[in-house]
Amino acid sequence: MGTATTVAEAVALEAAGIDIIVAQGSEAGGHRGTFPDTPVDRLIGTLALVPQIVDRVRVPVVAAGGIMDGRGVVAVLALGAAGAQMGTAFLACLESGAHPTYKAVLLESQDTPTMLTRAFSGKDARGIANRFMTELAPHAAEFPPYPVQNSLTRDIRQEAARQEQPDCMSLWAGQAFPLSTRKPAAAIISEVVAQAEAVLAGLQAEQ
Repeated sequence: MGTATTVAEAVALEAAGIDIIVAQGSEAGGHRGTFPDTPVDRLIGTLALVPQIVDRVRVPVVAAGGIMDGRGVVAVLALGAAGAQMGTAFLACLESGAHPTYKAVLLESQDTPTMLTRAFSGKDARGIANRFMTELAPHAAEFPPYPVQNSLTRDIRQEAARQEQPDCMSLWAGQAFPLSTRKPAAAIISEVVAQAEAVLAGLQAEQ
């Protein structure tokens, strides 16, 4: 499997022999799967990216970015995806190893923006906006690349977690993170499947 954030990346992955392409929309949380030569401002949303990639490659495409429940799964399947990849949806689940403070922010925040930043690791990643990200944003041109910046901020991140200070923690999350729930992973999966089936049934009934 390989991650593509543009059609050109997807085509290159297929040519290299990749079996499955993950189409990662700009809504996705965490580090972006962009190629080194892809402009950082080339951000394409999941709903726009998936059909473009599906139409250009022959291998199966898995959609990623902003998918938190069965409604999102149905949406990307309708666009031609063979499946959906969900990450943020499981960050706050009971089995997740995420720090308790991290989980609390995911579950308690509403309408809190996310943003792309290189401040923590030196590589573009989407996370919940906090003081560390916003105050360092004007200095982005001065950050050393990954993994140097990641090493430089490690002690800060670890101490922030120890003190339960989310303003200096890397809170990676996709744009739909307010839909997070604190449930067992199995329950989340069951609910996603049930909701997807209900949405599909409702659409069929309207025909």
